[in-house]
Amino acid sequence: MRHTEPTVLIVDDDEAVRDSLSMVLRTAGRAVETYASAEEFIERGGPMRTGCLVLDVRMPGMSGIELQEYLAQRSVPLPIVFLTGHGDIPMAVRAVRRGAWEFLQKPVDDVQLLAAVDSALSGHAPPDAPPRALPPAVATLSRREREVLDLILAGKQTRAIAEALFISVKTVEFHRSRIHAKLGVASMAELFNLCLGGQHAPRAVMAATARA
Repeated sequence: MRHTEPTVLIVDDDEAVRDSLSMVLRTAGRAVETYASAEEFIERGGPMRTGCLVLDVRMPGMSGIELQEYLAQRSVPLPIVFLTGHGDIPMAVRAVRRGAWEFLQKPVDDVQLLAAVDSALSGHAPPDAPPRALPPAVATLSRREREVLDLILAGKQTRAIAEALFISVKTVEFHRSRIHAKLGVASMAELFNLCLGGQHAPRAVMAATARA
């Protein structure tokens, strides 16, 4: 039987991270449960909870991506807000394309965390919504900038992009900055959410795109 009280379910192997996130959320009045691993989450009946899942991408044992796949196979409707560390961008791309609600980079900003959790809890868009078409501002990119963007969205790191396009790392970084400016985003997380995140892309990003 599914529990009906909306709860934020935090799954992260780092106790300090769990404590920090739960303190922020509880202080803001959200009901919270914490789990030290994906296996513990499953064993304690987490998939039967109602609410949203705040899930670390990289964990010992079952990873966050594997837990996402486990839940999808069982049609568990929990929206997932992923937490990613530096270097986890390819996994984040995979997660978003498989229906993740949002992904946030560590260390997590309190305001961004609350906004993502509240968006997931309110259910403004289904967690399995198909990716949106690329925003109209993409049309303002040069051919080379579009090539760089496509490789970024494929999860390629800067050096791999440079090697694929036979350009220098510094040139890739220049094109990245131009892409961010033209699309009105300030971070990689915003860029992925804008291009891959469906209707739940942050409102500030959507507004910036409309102005472009």
